[in-house]
Amino acid sequence: MQDQDMAVARLNIEHFRKRMAEETDDTRLATLRQLLEEEEEKLAKLEQQQHKGKH
Repeated sequence: MQDQDMAVARLNIEHFRKRMAEETDDTRLATLRQLLEEEEEKLAKLEQQQHKGKH
């Protein structure tokens, strides 16, 4: 399940970055930036958990 969660997080990050590159509205851009940060944090935590599980 963790691998699937990581894959989804990576896809979300890619999606948010693409949307940010195209967005011109400041409010929407701020929302996308927040969503991107949250997803990057989620991915970092999942990667850390996976790394700990290998030891």
